[in-house]
Order: sequence, then structure tokens, then C-alpha cells
Amino acid sequence: MKIKLLLSLLVVVLTFSTSYASFPVKRTSNTNANTEITTGNNETEYTPITSSAPGNDLTVGIILWFFLGWAAGHRWYYHKPTLYNIIFILTLGGLGVWWVIDLVNMIQGNF
Repeated sequence: MKIKLLLSLLVVVLTFSTSYASFPVKRTSNTNANTEITTGNNETEYTPITSSAPGNDLTVGIILWFFLGWAAGHRWYYHKPTLYNIIFILTLGGLGVWWVIDLVNMIQGNF
């Protein structure tokens, strides 16, 4: 009985402590590609206007789809959720169906 109570208390404490940030995070940047936003409480946030995130090149995506499609290489490149990538690998690309659908979506720009 004591061990159940102790474990329950431990779960509650860990859940409570991880649900809040322990310190405020301020973003700073030295580039001109960021815009400065002043909030109501005299704090400054920096928000990027444009981002050059990796995974935007269609040619690289199609090459990865062709050579590493069985390992969801194109999905990792485009930063798709990890769980869906693992399911994609375990089902062999939905027995090839999801693999072809991914190609069509990449070509249409919906990926």
C-alpha cells in the first residue's frame, strides 16, 4: 500500500513539475532577417520574417523518395512526425500505396 501511494505521489509531482517552464526564455538574434515585436510587459521578442528551413527542395525530396523510400528518407527530410515515419517503415510504405501518394503530394506541392 505504501509503495502505491509513493509511486502515485511521484507521478503527480513529476507531471506537475514538467508542465511549467522553470525559467523564462528570451530570444536574441543578430541577423537583419528578424523583426522585433514589443509585448505589453516591456519584453522584446524576435520573430523571423522568413525561414530557410531545410526540406524545401523538391529535387532532393524525389531523389530520397526513389532511393530511400523504403526507409522513409523523404519523410525524414521533410520533417514529418516521427511516429508516422516509423509506421511508414514498418508497413513498407503502406505496401507501396503511401509511397506513391507521397510522390504525388511532393510533385503537387502538398507535402
